[in-house]
Amino acid sequence: MSTGGGLLAEAVFTFALAFVVYATALDPRGPKAIAPFAIGVTVLVDALVGVPLTGASMNPARSLGPAVAGGVWADHWVYWVGPIVGASLAGLVYETFFMRRGENGG
Repeated sequence: MSTGGGLLAEAVFTFALAFVVYATALDPRGPKAIAPFAIGVTVLVDALVGVPLTGASMNPARSLGPAVAGGVWADHWVYWVGPIVGASLAGLVYETFFMRRGENGG
């Protein structure tokens, strides 16, 4: 996979995970009872799709340990920038299109 493709993939995987966390665990109106299940299923699907592609980091800290242990730093920035961009976009999208909708009564 190209570096750009890996960056996009990591951003998409993290976007999905962060969006589900916002929707189930953080939104006061969210279905908190299913949050652990929904988050777990999202991680499972992200991993099934992403591990063969990029390793499906979804978390910069999760990529740091293997990089330190293995001494492999080639394109390591992808595992930082992708998740940061994906999570930031998820927060922005959720806040803009879902959280404010409830505040305005509809």
